[in-house]
This record gives sequence, C-alpha cells and structure tokens, in this order.
Amino acid sequence: MRARAFGRNAVWAVCLCLVGSLMLPSASQARTAEEIDASVNAALARFTNQVRGSRELLQTAKGVLVFAGVIKAGVGIGAEYGEGALRIGGRSAAYYSIAAASIGLQLGAQKKDIIIVFLEDVALRKFQASQGWQIGVDGSVVLIDVGANASIDTTKINQPVVGFVVGQKGLMYNLTLEGSKISKLKK
Repeated sequence: MRARAFGRNAVWAVCLCLVGSLMLPSASQARTAEEIDASVNAALARFTNQVRGSRELLQTAKGVLVFAGVIKAGVGIGAEYGEGALRIGGRSAAYYSIAAASIGLQLGAQKKDIIIVFLEDVALRKFQASQGWQIGVDGSVVLIDVGANASIDTTKINQPVVGFVVGQKGLMYNLTLEGSKISKLKK
C-alpha cells in the first residue's frame, strides 16, 4: 500500500514539474528569432498543404500570428506553452509567446500549431498595442472548423480574427483557445 502511494505521489511530482517547466520556460529554453522564424515557416507550409483555400486566406490577411510546436501536457492540471511570430506582409514583425493552464480531466501531451489570422486592420492594431492579450478577454478568436473536406471558403468568413489549430495529422477539432495569454517577447 505504501509503495503504491509513493508511486502515485512520484507521478504527480513529475507531472507538476513538467507543467511548471512548460509554464515558466527558462532563458536556456528560449528560442532565437531565427529558430522561431524557421518553425513558423514550417507551420505555414503544413497549413497551406493540408487545407485548401488557406493560401488565399493568408494572402488577404492583415497579419498572421503563428505559434509552431505548442506543447500541451497535463495530468489533472494541464499547461500549454509556445513561441511564435506575427507576420505582416510575409515578414516577422514581432515575436510572442502563448501560455495557458487548465484544471480538469486530462492526461497526456500533444504538440500543435496555432495560427491566428487578423482579417481587419483595427483588430491587428488593437492586438499590437496591447501589453498582454488574453483570448476571450482582450479579443475574440473564432476557431474555424473546416470539416471533412479540409477546405476554407473565404467568402463565408466574416470575423475580424479567426484561428486554426493544426496537429500532426491535420486540423484538430473541439479545441478552445479561451483564456490563453499572448505576450510579446524581446528578440
């Protein structure tokens, strides 16, 4: 009985360390601007290859915020962290981090790309002027579900800010970005 309790406590301790390390990355874990740009390029390539109409959507965007390889992990308590770049006119204008925490039924880890598309100048300027932007509080991001055919109809998108969550096997469904905090990085 004591061995089982010790084992369970050890698992919780390891999980809490993992969650803590995701939420509070050290300077040694921080990526350079060049590393972030390379991962953003790869994420955008995956997105445009997997989803029809995405290239056209990105061309009409005022800005695109891309977080490549966001890690989410948890056992009861979960955390998520990633770094990315805001692209305006195809170039990185600034670098950002995204972080979130959650409590509830969860077990495991996943890696995903988050792509937030600003379709209106006002929404983009408001985001750029913020010191920290919390999704659902400071701005709303409508997650787009492209359905089984994996295509976007740009004529039906009428929101100022839309988002996509892409996993290793394509778009991920039934996810939320609510409560995620986006902060500017100094690179």
